[in-house]
Amino acid sequence: MTDKDGKDHLLEALHIVKIFGTLRANDDVSLFVRPGEIHALLGENGAGKSTLVKIIYGALQPTSGELRWQGEPVTIGSPAQARKLGIGMVFQHFSLFEALTVAENIALALPGAFDIAALSQRIRTISRDYGLPLEPSATVGDLSVGERQRIEIIRCLLQEPKLLIMDEPTAVLTPQEADQLFLVLERLAKEGCSILYISHRLEEVKRLCQSATILRQGKVVACVDPRKETAASLARLMVGSDIHVVHPKAKPRSGPARLVLDKLSLAQDGPFGVGLRDISLSVAGGEVVAIAGVAGNGQSEFFDAISGEKPLARNEALLIDGKPCGRLSITARRRMGAAFVPEERLGHGAVPAFRLSENVILTRYASDKDLTRSGTIGRDAAANVAERVIKSYDVRKGKPDPEARALSGGNLQKFVVGRELDRNPAVLVVNQPTWGVDAGAAATIRQALIDLARAGSAVLVISQDLDEIFEIADRIAVISRGQLSEAYPASELTREKIGLLMAGEHEMREERHAARA
Repeated sequence: MTDKDGKDHLLEALHIVKIFGTLRANDDVSLFVRPGEIHALLGENGAGKSTLVKIIYGALQPTSGELRWQGEPVTIGSPAQARKLGIGMVFQHFSLFEALTVAENIALALPGAFDIAALSQRIRTISRDYGLPLEPSATVGDLSVGERQRIEIIRCLLQEPKLLIMDEPTAVLTPQEADQLFLVLERLAKEGCSILYISHRLEEVKRLCQSATILRQGKVVACVDPRKETAASLARLMVGSDIHVVHPKAKPRSGPARLVLDKLSLAQDGPFGVGLRDISLSVAGGEVVAIAGVAGNGQSEFFDAISGEKPLARNEALLIDGKPCGRLSITARRRMGAAFVPEERLGHGAVPAFRLSENVILTRYASDKDLTRSGTIGRDAAANVAERVIKSYDVRKGKPDPEARALSGGNLQKFVVGRELDRNPAVLVVNQPTWGVDAGAAATIRQALIDLARAGSAVLVISQDLDEIFEIADRIAVISRGQLSEAYPASELTREKIGLLMAGEHEMREERHAARA
C-alpha cells in the first residue's frame, strides 16, 4: 500500500481486533509504518499497545484483521516467523536466563549451530560499533537492568531486523543511557530500519519520533506528528482529559527518624556485584528522601540490604522506629511496619502464575491479621484488598482476579505499588516506583507517595528518573560505586550537581580528605 504522500509502507496492520473473554483489547486498530521511520505507539496502560505489538511479533494471533509486510498479506504465526521476516522486538520484561552468560543467552535466540567464540567476537564488535558495551562472558544474573536491556538489543541487531519494536526502552535507563539509546535508534533509522517505539515519556517521543499512533481503550483516536504537539496535548489525546498535576510539596513537619542506616556495609556478591560501604542515612516521618544514581552502582544491593533480602552483619546498622533490625528477615521487618517495592515487578514483586489476590497474601500475610487466621488463609479478605487496590489505582484487567502475568507491565506496576501503599506502612522503600507506567498513573503514584509521607510515614525512593525525583523529593542523595553522598535538600540541587555526584565527586572529595589526614 502507498500512502497519500506516495511513500510505501513496510508494515500495515489493518482493522485488527483482539478479544480476550469480554475485553476487546484491540478494536478495529490500523497502523502504518514506513521504512526508516521511528513511529511512536502511545496510550494509557491497558490501551492495547502491548497486545498490538505482540500480534505484529507473532506472539498473539488477532481475532480478525490483516497484516501486510512490504505490501503483501502475511500471517505471522510465531516470533520465530516474525524474526525470519525481519521483525525484532525488545520486550519490557526481558527473556533472559540469569545463570547463563551474555553470549549463551544471545545464542539461544539464533537459528542453527553456532561457535561461541565467533559469536562473542560479533557481540563485541556490534556492541562497540553501536555504543552499547557488553562483555560476552559476563553472567546475566550479575548485570544491571540497563545492561540486560543491551543484551536484548544486541540480540535483535545480530539478526539485522527491518523493523525493531521497542517496548518502554528507557524505563530502566539513566538519562545518559537513554541519550545513547536515542543515538543508536537514529542511526538504525538512517540505515533503513524502522522503529516502532512504545513509551510513556512524551518528551522523548517528541524528540525521537516522526509520527505517532495513539490508542485509547483499544481504539485508534489519533495519528499525529509528535514534533508538532506538546507533551500536554499528547497526554490529553491518550487519556481523553487533562492529566492530574501532582500537588506542590508543603514543607514537611520535622518528625522522628523512622528509618536509620548507620554505617551500613555489605560485601560484594560475585564478581559483577557492587559492595556497599559505610552508608549512613536518616529518613524522618513526614519526608520523602530520594536516591539517584547511574544503573549498576549498588541500587539493587542497597534495596536488598534495607528490605532484609540480604541480612547485615550488624543488627544496629539498620533501625526501624528505633529498633535494630539489620539481621532480621524481610518478614520481621514487615511486622515492624515496613513495606518494600522492588524494581523488578514480574518475578520479584509478584509471582507471574499467581492471581492478584494470591500476590496480596505473599507480602501481607505477616502484617495483616485478616489474611491469616489460625493458620488458614483468608482468601475473601485477600480478594477484597486486591479489588480495593485495583479500584484505587485504576488497574486495567481482562477478568476478575487475573494472574499477575496477564496484566500489562504498567498495570502490574500500579498493582504492586498500590498493594504496599494500601497498608499505610510506617516506612516505605520503593525502587523505581513509576517504571513503565503512563503519565496519569505516574502522577497518581507520586501523589500517593507524598501523601503517605505527609501522613507521618518515612518514604525512601530509589529512582533513575530525575524528573520524578525533583517532583516528589524533600531531600536527595546519590549512590555511586556503593557509596552514598550526603542527602541535600532538593531545593539546593541541580541536574548538573547530581551529575557530578553520580560521577563520584563525593568519593573523590573523601579520598582527598583521607590523603591529607
